[in-house]
Amino acid sequence: MTAAKTNERPGTRAKASHVRSSAYKAREVLNEIRGKSYAEAAEILAFSERGIARDILKVLDSAAANAEHNDGQLAEELFVSACYADEGPTLKRWRPRARGRATRIRKRTCHITVIVSRYDDVTLDALREREAASGRAGSSVAAEARRARVAQSKAREEAAHDHDHDHEDEEATIEEQASEIVEATAASMLAADEDYDGEKADSDQDSIVDAEDATPFGPLSHAPLEDVHEAPDGYPIKGNADSMKYHQPEGRWFEQTVAEVWFATAEAAEEAGFTEAGTKATGEGEEE
Repeated sequence: MTAAKTNERPGTRAKASHVRSSAYKAREVLNEIRGKSYAEAAEILAFSERGIARDILKVLDSAAANAEHNDGQLAEELFVSACYADEGPTLKRWRPRARGRATRIRKRTCHITVIVSRYDDVTLDALREREAASGRAGSSVAAEARRARVAQSKAREEAAHDHDHDHEDEEATIEEQASEIVEATAASMLAADEDYDGEKADSDQDSIVDAEDATPFGPLSHAPLEDVHEAPDGYPIKGNADSMKYHQPEGRWFEQTVAEVWFATAEAAEEAGFTEAGTKATGEGEEE
């Protein structure tokens, strides 16, 4: 008589696909729990030193939960009727080596399946008598431990969901505060522009000279005309703001200088900080 196919075996199953481990490593652990009761299998996996045992324990708990919720069975009455690991896709990677060579790295994956079934009544009675005689209650303790793990997992998920919800509310509050700050800043900038325009208009009407007026170097100075070589009436002295020199009409470089400001008198130019061309500015205690 032929045995049932792998995908047709009776029982409640759970499967984990694309587990980042080789099928060989998973099979070494699965061989230890095959045919064991749920309590014994959970205990073996919990104290196993292999890393893949943690993933297999999750699959075993999932299979027991499916049996409880879908088939109405008790976890204390279940055993691992079948468990196997199929090879999954292999990820190809390369590692550089000496002399320009490369070594292939194969990252294996596997698909782990665990099938649990209920003991028959005769076997259950024998197991309960054995547990009562030894004073142990392994199946019930394992089931309670699994339920505690499930409750902790649900509590963590709910806490993470509440944290994300609070974070979204906090982000919305921050966005509202940012929009209020932007609106207040725009209003203050608009008010500052209006005040600035009013002050500039007042400055243009009176004799106050500021940085935006046409004569920024004092009342006896004049801005250049459209023809920079033409002197305004009453302002015969040229001033160069780059060199801070002023040139009188009889000066040597008067004709070659491009006037950036015109002065009425040499005293006005000196008051504005200009020095006459052909002389050097003297420091304190030095003679020209």
